[in-house]
Amino acid sequence: MTSSKELDDVVLTCDLPAHGLKRGDIGTVVLGHQASKGYEVEFITLDGETVAIMTLMANQVRLCKPREIAHVRDLAANP
Repeated sequence: MTSSKELDDVVLTCDLPAHGLKRGDIGTVVLGHQASKGYEVEFITLDGETVAIMTLMANQVRLCKPREIAHVRDLAANP
């Protein structure tokens, strides 16, 4: 991923089932680490509930592209 900055929207590039996140979920960068090698990314529901704040490596997210469209899915209930 090219360098991202705070408040950039990013797309998850892999599933993170332990956190209920799937490839393609959109998050927001809240902090960058070690010259953009990793990021703190917050994932929220459309009504503003925080699902997870994750420390992710740069290869686990990518910047949103201009001609992409968002897709909605229900958040699976945690057991």
